[in-house]
Amino acid sequence: MSVTATARALPRPATRPSPAGAPERRLRPVTVSPTRRKPKLAYALIALAGAMAIGAAQIALSLAITQDSFTLARLTSQQGELNLQSHALQEELTGLSSPQLLAANAADLGMVVAGSASYLRLSDGAVFGAGTGAGWQSTVDPKGAGAISNALLQSAAVETPPPDGGADTQTAATDLPPSITDGLPSPTTR
Repeated sequence: MSVTATARALPRPATRPSPAGAPERRLRPVTVSPTRRKPKLAYALIALAGAMAIGAAQIALSLAITQDSFTLARLTSQQGELNLQSHALQEELTGLSSPQLLAANAADLGMVVAGSASYLRLSDGAVFGAGTGAGWQSTVDPKGAGAISNALLQSAAVETPPPDGGADTQTAATDLPPSITDGLPSPTTR
């Protein structure tokens, strides 16, 4: 069988006859372009306001970060000053608690170094050693020719109690540095 013999003829679609007798066309020529819609003014204003709000937020955050960095720099500087002050007070405390200053203050108050130690046996009450009190003259002179100078004591004066029984206590309290028994005061932070 041949290909032409097996092919069938397809039925043609029925066309509607137009009143003029010609078939109706689906395509038409464009005579006028469609009018474009105007963009809404409200959408443009909303977009502009949103962009301005984002810009304002960025500026505000930048200013806040800058302010915080200045505050941090100021607090770091203050912490450095407090550390220096703490070291100075620690050196002063070390100088004031040195054995040389304590010995000099004791000598000015009339205290003397005792001689050899004496021991008491409790079982029978026997005393071993010299058993005598210290003399009125000390064998050690903390300010004598053999004394070694202490650099921490050059600014510290030998302190003696005032003869009037402590009337100068009010002025002495204002001249002293703050107490460091509880540590140095820390700066207030946010």
